[in-house]
Amino acid sequence: MTAELGRLLGQVGAVLLDFDGPVCSIFAGYPAPQVAAELVDVLRRRGVDVPPELASEPDPLEVLRRMGAAGDHGVTRAVEDALCAAERRAVETAEPTPYGREVIVAARQAGMPVAAVSNNSAGAVTAYLTAHRLIEHVSPVVGRAYADPDRMKPNPEPILQAVRALGEIPSRCVLVGDSPSDIEGAKAAGVWVIGFANRPSKTLELRAAGADAIVTTMGEIAHALISEAS
Repeated sequence: MTAELGRLLGQVGAVLLDFDGPVCSIFAGYPAPQVAAELVDVLRRRGVDVPPELASEPDPLEVLRRMGAAGDHGVTRAVEDALCAAERRAVETAEPTPYGREVIVAARQAGMPVAAVSNNSAGAVTAYLTAHRLIEHVSPVVGRAYADPDRMKPNPEPILQAVRALGEIPSRCVLVGDSPSDIEGAKAAGVWVIGFANRPSKTLELRAAGADAIVTTMGEIAHALISEAS
């Protein structure tokens, strides 16, 4: 446990977790590029002229963002519905992140509420937490705003929604996330942020985005929380 991580966790009262990364790998068994390709098929069936760079886009959330930016609400809703359905299937084969469960349990044992703040759909996050017997430990679950991708992180709105639901102030909360959008959203919301560098290449990226602390395993956070509780 680094000193900065211990100091950070010692001054907060609530933990906010991004879902895909810190809790599980949602697309482990249903790969994200496959989901993105299926969303592109939805676009083609609706008569959308799909440019080559979008046809080869591997991130389904980016496909949704692109459609939101295009301004056709009917198409955006169709992509949103297809993505929600895919995410619900994906959580059935999602791979739990090592020590993700332990972080949730340790935070609760330390007296800290835990919320999920995700760019995935709330239905998918809730289904995963329920299947893995974690739902009683995580509330609220703040997922992607329906067919309004501009409100996904790095927009701070979903983070602030979770903070308000917890009855906390931003400076008493910490978000754990594995992407620059998590870091940027947390900074905009005024909450502390721990970058989860689950790949070596992410350490510098998350630090550059402004993470207050960096971990390479969720076990570091779990151990720090256990120390707080003892």
